[in-house]
Amino acid sequence: MEKGQIRKALSGFYYVHSDGELIQCRGRGVFRNRGISPLVGDFVDFVVEGNNDGTITAVHERHNELVRPPVANIDQAILVFSAKEPAFNTILLDKFLVALESFHIHPIICLTKTDLLTSEENEGIQQYVKDYQEIGYEVIQTYKSDPEILVKIEQVLDGKTTVLAGQSGVGKSTLLNTIMPSLELKTGVISEALGRGKHTTRHVELIPLAGGLIADTPGFSSFDFDTLEKEELTSCFPELQRLSEDCKFRGCLHLKEPKCAVKAAIENKEIKQYRYDHYLQFLQEIIDRKPRY
Repeated sequence: MEKGQIRKALSGFYYVHSDGELIQCRGRGVFRNRGISPLVGDFVDFVVEGNNDGTITAVHERHNELVRPPVANIDQAILVFSAKEPAFNTILLDKFLVALESFHIHPIICLTKTDLLTSEENEGIQQYVKDYQEIGYEVIQTYKSDPEILVKIEQVLDGKTTVLAGQSGVGKSTLLNTIMPSLELKTGVISEALGRGKHTTRHVELIPLAGGLIADTPGFSSFDFDTLEKEELTSCFPELQRLSEDCKFRGCLHLKEPKCAVKAAIENKEIKQYRYDHYLQFLQEIIDRKPRY
């Protein structure tokens, strides 16, 4: 029995990396009966049969998994958002941050197209950058012809398995093409009417880069609160989570509860009003969600 990691899935085959080689494997027939679906990023046991062909016999327990793209055991996600065209969107960014926090994936914010900003627009963007950095998030700022982009991105890739995610049309494929020119990913054209881009990727593959692994797909571009419970939402806002320990009631939702440390912090302007407003909006979405059967 050998061990390895699935680096690519294509046309019913899984390509398992083991001892510097890629072994083409199929999954055991019983996987389907047991509802087991191997994912790129999975650590697996396999047996070799014939010339560089094998069968996956077991899938190890996952640290986390995503549905779009279908990949497991992700350490971090670079959230790509544009400063302009389309406009920087804090509520969408916060949705992605909540999603990643709920999946236990470390987020890194990457702001693209910063060269398109006017001086006044840049002042507003820099205030947002400061806000998110104070919460504890790392923020990378870049643009299409940034000569330092490789250094900026490679510094965060070492030893990590990374996926890119974010708003459509912000330059995820362009960013990947910059750091991995061999991929030659098709870049989408922004639809001015919709203010967003078109999906351009086909499958997921983990590529070795800068001492780590990076998925060659721009990742998910939307997220619904279909699995998150209202009691879990606070933990996905780091600054609210820290304050909630001082709330009078355990499980405080920071709505109308007495002696709520979060609401006190809002009144004292210790946390940003727009972040709290987004928390309230997301909480209502969860409360209004149709029950799953």
